[in-house]
Amino acid sequence: RQGPFSVAKTLNICYDKISSVKFIGKFLAQLGLCKKRTIIRIKNTGKMIVRVRTMQPWKHFCTITRHRHEVIRNCFHAGILWQGLRHDLSKYSPTEFMQGARYYQGDRSPNAEERERNGYSIAWLHHQGRNKHHFEYWQDYDPKTRFKEPVKMPVKYVKEMFCDRVAASKIYYGKNYKEDMPLAYFEKGKYCRMIHPETSDLIEKLLRMLKEKGEKETFRYIRSLKKY
Repeated sequence: RQGPFSVAKTLNICYDKISSVKFIGKFLAQLGLCKKRTIIRIKNTGKMIVRVRTMQPWKHFCTITRHRHEVIRNCFHAGILWQGLRHDLSKYSPTEFMQGARYYQGDRSPNAEERERNGYSIAWLHHQGRNKHHFEYWQDYDPKTRFKEPVKMPVKYVKEMFCDRVAASKIYYGKNYKEDMPLAYFEKGKYCRMIHPETSDLIEKLLRMLKEKGEKETFRYIRSLKKY
């Protein structure tokens, strides 16, 4: 199924060698005309039908907007509504939106697909330097060692990061969402995460509280949290 604004093409190619299907799929992907999971069907007549889905702007718009609305709701409960209203606005910029539409997945971030395809994500590089609720934003050169080191995040942005992570899990897991999922995702990448130890401890504490005590109690605690 295609969204009302999705761009799709169907190529009818007469070809008698089924073994070349994968090659053609990869070739089209390299040209940026389709995703890796191009739908290819071989008819008895020997005609190969390649369905090429190039962009999903409408679906991507709906996903990031639903996510933003969920974050706004969480930020309201966390006592930082103004931050919620400004959350992730850079995703609607041409640099981020076009990449998101091209690598749209639906069940995970398009940045992951773009990174797998190209080795890096243009959208993410643009996003992380403009949104203070990402711990990747808080990195700078140590004046003594001259190495890039993680910086302790202000507490208000840790609160927004919590709201963001919970919202993302709800959007991607849908009806299967459970309150232990944000913590499980955090722990999955903990070993390689470049984040200040105190910031890491706080966000893990909040996610663990969500798992054990639920949203209502966790948001109550977040509203009372002034420093760490």
